[in-house]
Amino acid sequence: MFTRVTSRSSRTPQLRTRAAVLAAGLGASVVLGAGVAAAANTVAATTTATAATAGVASAVEAQAAAQAKAAAKVAAANAKAKAAKAAAAKAKAAKAAAANTQKTAPQAAAKKAASWTSPVKSYRLSASYAQAGGMWQSTHSGQDFAVPTGTNVVAAHGGTVVKAGGNGAGDGPAYGNAVVIKHGNGTFSQYAHLSRVDVRVGQVVATGQHIALSGNTGNSSGPHLHFEIRTTANYGTAINPVAFLRGKGVTL
Repeated sequence: MFTRVTSRSSRTPQLRTRAAVLAAGLGASVVLGAGVAAAANTVAATTTATAATAGVASAVEAQAAAQAKAAAKVAAANAKAKAAKAAAAKAKAAKAAAANTQKTAPQAAAKKAASWTSPVKSYRLSASYAQAGGMWQSTHSGQDFAVPTGTNVVAAHGGTVVKAGGNGAGDGPAYGNAVVIKHGNGTFSQYAHLSRVDVRVGQVVATGQHIALSGNTGNSSGPHLHFEIRTTANYGTAINPVAFLRGKGVTL
């Protein structure tokens, strides 16, 4: 009886020990399982966060690319518009310059022509410069304009009267009544065979201003104006008056 009791008592601690070990093991398993689950949840959360971050980054990158593309498109459009505007402005300037040239060219020609003019209007050219003939000592020294007596004679260019009167104004009776005008460019113009002289020595005249009336005085075969361009005020220095006036824009 005593021996059986002792044996039961010795087994009880062993059972308790085993139970404690099992409980500890179970607890450890539970804890381990919880740790594994927590770790799995952490990994999943991390993966999700990473994916979300990657998605956001991709969206931002796509948006940036779209904005850059749009900006490049706008810049190209602006550059094209600017180039078109510049081309239009250049074309407008060229057109304006051409129009101005067309406008000013006739004005310049008119101004050039206005600075010199024909000494008479409604004329017929008769004896020409350097023409040979029995009415002259050598060859003809000027250009004759066949016009009726009393035709208005004007200064071919502005200047100062240096000779005026009969006897060719000092150049000889062959010229009849005559006038010589000194011009600012160092040339002189002479008007002869006049019926009347209406200017005096020292008088300043303008281009186209009345100076005399044509006639038939001196060595003349009929009413006309004898016109010379000279390099001095005196006879013997005449040059071709038609060529000279043509160079000034006046065509006879």
